[in-house]
Amino acid sequence: MSLTREITPETRQLLERIYHHSRQHQVRQRAHCLLLRSQGIKNVALRAIFSVSEKTLYNWFNAWNDRGFAGLYDRPGRGRPPKLNDEQKAQVQAWAKASPRNLKPVLEKIKASWDVTLSLDTLKRILKALKMTWRRMRRVCAKTPPTAEYAHKRSMLEILKDLDSAGAIDLYYMDEAGFTLVPPIPYAWQVIGETLGIPSRRSSSLNVLGFMHRLGTLESYVSEQSITSDVVAACIESFFPTVDKPTVIVMDQAPIHTGQIVWEMRDEWAQRRLYLFELPPYSPKLNLIENVWRFMKYDWIENAAYESWRTLRNHVENVLTGFGKEFVINFA
Repeated sequence: MSLTREITPETRQLLERIYHHSRQHQVRQRAHCLLLRSQGIKNVALRAIFSVSEKTLYNWFNAWNDRGFAGLYDRPGRGRPPKLNDEQKAQVQAWAKASPRNLKPVLEKIKASWDVTLSLDTLKRILKALKMTWRRMRRVCAKTPPTAEYAHKRSMLEILKDLDSAGAIDLYYMDEAGFTLVPPIPYAWQVIGETLGIPSRRSSSLNVLGFMHRLGTLESYVSEQSITSDVVAACIESFFPTVDKPTVIVMDQAPIHTGQIVWEMRDEWAQRRLYLFELPPYSPKLNLIENVWRFMKYDWIENAAYESWRTLRNHVENVLTGFGKEFVINFA
């Protein structure tokens, strides 16, 4: 079958644009085929180029002759009808939420409820279409923060952020994290049949206390010793001996943050315009420096860091030194 609909220079430009920029592979393929056919390429060569049958070429050319550019696209309703309707898909999503680590019970419920047999791959495609993804679960607090206190402190924190953005105050986030030779296990792309391994052994903890500003600066104290209230007070004294403007340090209510020496220093710090802002319990999401620890453990510290205590310390200190330049988080 030949092309009866003329391909003018203007039509060719549109076909070339579709061929190069359409998001749909089939549409790009059909536009490319039309361009080659208009250049005199025979059907035998086209079948070899696109790995299609004579019948498929006939359908492509016939759709172009009848419908023009609209013929590049499949008509609505083509393809196999879905096995599940929208209501059933919503139920499947609820079942998947109830059994997030094992989908076999979901397949069994689908079969028992609607007599529909799905493969595991099909079920995964349905869940992806429902905006569900397979990713690592995260440890969270065992309890929830007091609702009223959480809302109050969150609103106050937003005001402090605005004052910080306006340059009226300096706002810092303080917290501690520990790093050992027992690494977190991140996801990674791996060749099928091969398994990436990360060295792991018991070790003491490399403890880090950090003061992070929202604009990307981080002051840190690294020690192999435990961090106590005395250390917290000493670090605040060391990193903030004087301040140019009112400075607020956001922190949680860990015992080392509420110890006697920290409480005794509050009045003196307040006289120097240095204030501590306590977050409600069980609310790590309000402390932005928690994101720094998570990125360090799961993204920034390389697998080679866990070869020895020396390499671990070097990697941790490298990230702390490069924070804001090589290692960046956008808190906007």
